[in-house]
Amino acid sequence: MRGSVQTDEANKACSPGKDRPAAARQAAAGAESGHKARGATSLALNNLRGVVILVVVAFHSALAYLGSSPSSPFPFDKPPYQWRAFAIIDSHRWFGFDLFCAWQDVYLMALMFFLSALFTWPSLARKGAPKFLSDRLLRLGAPFVFGVAVVMPIALYPVYCITATDQSVSAYAQHFFALPFWPNGPMWFLWQLLALTALAAALRRVWPDGIARLGGFLASAGPRRCFLVLAAAAALAYVPLAVAFTPWRWADQGPLALQFCRPLLYAVYYCAGLAVGANGLERGPLASRGPLPRDWRLWLAATATALIAWMGLTALAMKDGDSAPVLLQIAADASFAAAGAASLFFVMAASLRFGATRWPVLDSLAKNAMGIYLLHYAPVVWLQYALLPADLPAFGKASIVFVVALLASWAATAALRAVPYACRLIGEEPRPLRPRAAVRDSIAHRG
Repeated sequence: MRGSVQTDEANKACSPGKDRPAAARQAAAGAESGHKARGATSLALNNLRGVVILVVVAFHSALAYLGSSPSSPFPFDKPPYQWRAFAIIDSHRWFGFDLFCAWQDVYLMALMFFLSALFTWPSLARKGAPKFLSDRLLRLGAPFVFGVAVVMPIALYPVYCITATDQSVSAYAQHFFALPFWPNGPMWFLWQLLALTALAAALRRVWPDGIARLGGFLASAGPRRCFLVLAAAAALAYVPLAVAFTPWRWADQGPLALQFCRPLLYAVYYCAGLAVGANGLERGPLASRGPLPRDWRLWLAATATALIAWMGLTALAMKDGDSAPVLLQIAADASFAAAGAASLFFVMAASLRFGATRWPVLDSLAKNAMGIYLLHYAPVVWLQYALLPADLPAFGKASIVFVVALLASWAATAALRAVPYACRLIGEEPRPLRPRAAVRDSIAHRG
C-alpha cells in the first residue's frame, strides 16, 4: 500500500511541465526502483519455493543409498524403529549422498520454517487472529490428517515387507497398529508449523509491536550483523537441548513426532521470518538490490567453512560416543547452528542474485509445493523398494526415484486440485462451482 502511494506521487512528479524539480525526478526514480526490487524479491522467493520442494524430494530419494548406512535393514516392529529415518536401505551406496543429505539436514527444514513465516505477519494483521487461525487450521490440519492417516500407511508397507515373514496386507495392518506410535514421516513439519502459527497469533496479541521492531532492527543491522544475531540465537536455542538429548533423539506421541533438540531452533527461524516479513521485504535484508545478493560468494565461503567445522567436530564427538567431552559436544552443536545460519544466508543470497527470473517450471512447482510435499514420500519408498534387486549404481537408482516420484506426486497434486473439495487435502481452498445457468450460457455463447 505504501509502495503504491509512493508510485502515485512519483507519477505526478513525472507529469509534463516546465522545470520539473530535481527532488521529484529523484522520487520517481526511487519509487520505480523500489517497485522493481519488490517484484524481484517476490519472484526470487517464489522460485526458491520451487527449488526447495525439489531438494526435499531429492533428499528423501537419496536416503536409501547413503554410504554410512548399516548393512542390513531395520526390523519394522522392534525398537528403536530407525526405519523412521531410513525407510529403505540399499546395498548400492555413494558417499556423495552422505555429504548432500548432511548439508540438507543442517539447514533445509529451518529454511522452510523461515519461508513459511515471511508473509504470516501481514496476513495476520489483515485477517485478524480468529480468521487467520481458522484458515491455517484447514490449510495445515487437513493435509496433516490426510498424510498421517492415508499417505503414511501406504508408504510404509514396503518397509514392513523387507523383514516380514508374512507379507500380507492383513499382517501388515496388525503390525502397524501394534506400534507404540503412529508414524508420520515428513508430516511432522505440518503440525509443528501449525503450532508456530498459533505462536504468531499469540505474539501479535501480547506483543503487537515487538515483531515489527525486530524487523526494523534486522533491516538496519545489515546482513552480516543479522547473521551474527541469528547464529547466536540459533545456538542458544539448539545447543542446550542437543547436549541434553543428543542431536539424534526423536520422540513419538500418537501421531505427533518431535526431535527433542530442534523445536526452539525452528521457532527462532520462524520468528526471524515473521520479523523480516513484518518490516517489508523491500526494506529488509532480503532486498534484491541490497548487499546480501551482492555478497553471495562470501556466504558460500562461510557456509563451506562452517560445514567443514561441523563435520569435523561431529566426527570427533561421534567417535567417542556418549563419553565425548562436554566441551566437544558443545563445540559440535554450536558449529551446527552456525552452519545452518550460514547456509540459509547463502541460499537466500544466491536466490536473490540468480533467481529473480520467471521460470514456468518453478512457478508450477511453487504452486504445487504443498501437495508434492504431502504425497511424494509414498512413491519414493515404493520405488526404492522396487529397485532393491536392480543392479544399478546408487546415483542411477536415486535419479530414477527422484524423477518418477516427483512427476507422480506433481500429477497427483494436479488431480486432487481438479476434484471439488479434495483440494483441501493439499492445503488449498476449494474452487467455487459454476451455476448450471452460467455453464449453459457459456456453452450457448461458444455455439
